Amino acid sequence: MPNRHPPIPKLWLMTDPRLGDRLWEALARLPRGSGVIFRHYQLPSAARRALFARIATIARRRRLVLLRAGAAPMRGEAGTHGRRGRGLTTWPVHSRREAIAAIRAGADALLVSPVFPTRSHPGAPALGPIRFAMLIRGLSVPVIALGGMNPQRAHRLTSFGVYGWAAIDAWAPA
Repeated sequence: MPNRHPPIPKLWLMTDPRLGDRLWEALARLPRGSGVIFRHYQLPSAARRALFARIATIARRRRLVLLRAGAAPMRGEAGTHGRRGRGLTTWPVHSRREAIAAIRAGADALLVSPVFPTRSHPGAPALGPIRFAMLIRGLSVPVIALGGMNPQRAHRLTSFGVYGWAAIDAWAPA
């Protein structure tokens, strides 16, 4: 049976307005076959589409899997984040209850967060490795760790069965 979506990447970049022009270097740092989840919700529709199109061009050239978060479909998306759509579907998860609901809704992979403290959500309580492990134990879809992630922290989670990791700052220069 053929896949209905591209292979699920193990490494992900979450776009974020805080990156500014560092977004382009972050995209360049991603290994081929990595994933990008395009957010930029605050942009007006035309500017959001233009930015997505620019990222889609880079994604095609570098063989990156580009997903769209948000309601409006975008040309060049390989799937969606946070809602069921065509192609690969990832889902944001912060609890076991949300994980089960996402799987029932058809998620192909879960982005579980925040595993560690993160600049994106200062002061938000982090799961930590043990609560993260308990949350993902026995889930039937790949789990991507998000929140304060970098290669060293991702390595700490491998014994828990994590599939991959996602970040914002880990891919962008300081």
